[in-house]
Amino acid sequence: MPTSQDMTTDLDQGLLDALQHQVAVFARRAEQTRLGGTGQLRNSMDRAAYLLLNRLDQEGPMGVKALAAGMGIDSSTVTRQVAPLVDTGLVKRTSHPEDGRAVVLQLSPRGQARLDEVRSSRRRLMAEVTDGWTEEERTSFCTLLTRFNSALSARQAGLPPAEPAEPAGKETDAEPGTGTRTAPAS
Repeated sequence: MPTSQDMTTDLDQGLLDALQHQVAVFARRAEQTRLGGTGQLRNSMDRAAYLLLNRLDQEGPMGVKALAAGMGIDSSTVTRQVAPLVDTGLVKRTSHPEDGRAVVLQLSPRGQARLDEVRSSRRRLMAEVTDGWTEEERTSFCTLLTRFNSALSARQAGLPPAEPAEPAGKETDAEPGTGTRTAPAS
């Protein structure tokens, strides 16, 4: 099996340097703007809340452990991140339909409306940022970014990188360990 050193020797080191630099710049810009959208909703929802609400929207009610496993984070982190969402009425706790003793988290109607607003704002931001790009360029960028995120997730999980399986127009969660689940582009 080739080592990391072997792999970088075979590749264009200048291109790898440029790639890592652009990823670092992207991370800084994304953090500065939080890629939150446009207008009043520009920075209105943090990344953790967005990803949690998005997963509940896409997969339906689930327990903390299932939510944590699906996002590749620990249960205590999910519990801490969900608490303000419950307090503000975006997420509600309900009894599990099959086991009334268990509690599941569910997107509330208010949470759905809020998520829809944020998605719409973020969609406008993506349209503005990629204004002048062709549909093919947007599709290619989305496909490659999805593939990049999936490879990072697989690496974090200790898995070998997989071939891209996500169709263009979909995005994977940005959190580690979630490269296989898709959500509507936002």
